[in-house]
Amino acid sequence: MVTGIAHICIRTRDLAAARRFYCEGLGCKPGFEFLRDGQLVGFYLKLGGQNFLEFFKADGQQPPAENCSFGHLCLEVDSIEETAETLKAVGAEVTARTMGKDHSYQAWTTDPDGIRIELHEYTARSCQRTGAACILD
Repeated sequence: MVTGIAHICIRTRDLAAARRFYCEGLGCKPGFEFLRDGQLVGFYLKLGGQNFLEFFKADGQQPPAENCSFGHLCLEVDSIEETAETLKAVGAEVTARTMGKDHSYQAWTTDPDGIRIELHEYTARSCQRTGAACILD
C-alpha cells in the first residue's frame, strides 16, 4: 500500500528560475539531475526523507493543462504488484511494472478525474537514493 508521496512532477519553462525559487527561496536541497545528450532537462529536489519535487523543462510533447504546470502525482508504494492488484480489484487500469531510467520500478494509473498517477518502488540503485545522475539517452 502507499507509504508516502515519492514526488510531484512540475513542468517548467525555465529550469534555472524554478531551481532558484525552490532552492534559494524555499530551502529545498538538490537531489539529482536528468541529462539528455549531456544537457540538463530536469532535476529532483529533496523535501526530506524520500520526498521529492521533480522538474522537467516543458517541451510541448506533453503540455500541461492551461495555466497549470502539474505533470503527475507519484506515490511511493511498498509493492507495485500488490498495489496494482488492489487497484485492479476496484476497476482501475494499471500498466505493467517497468524499470525506469532512474533505476526505480514504476507503473502508471489514472484516478477517476483523470489525474495521472505514477506508482513508484525504490531499489538499492534508485537515483533518489544514490544521488547519481539519471541518464536519459
